[in-house]
Amino acid sequence: MSQTIETLGKRVDELESQAAFQDELIESLNATVAKQDRELLELKHQLSRLSQRVKDIGDASPGEAPQDETPPHY
Repeated sequence: MSQTIETLGKRVDELESQAAFQDELIESLNATVAKQDRELLELKHQLSRLSQRVKDIGDASPGEAPQDETPPHY
């Protein structure tokens, strides 16, 4: 009987250890996801600003010829 209680005690200790490790891992993963979310939002804002700047540049010079157009002497 004491062998069974001892075995159960060891199993409980192992499970508690695994649970503590998993809690630590989950906290680490949560921090990583939160950091990536902030970075993604910042990148979206930068892309939006760049897109607006490109649009503004295009709107400011409507009379210019496209860069890829073949010159008339060809």
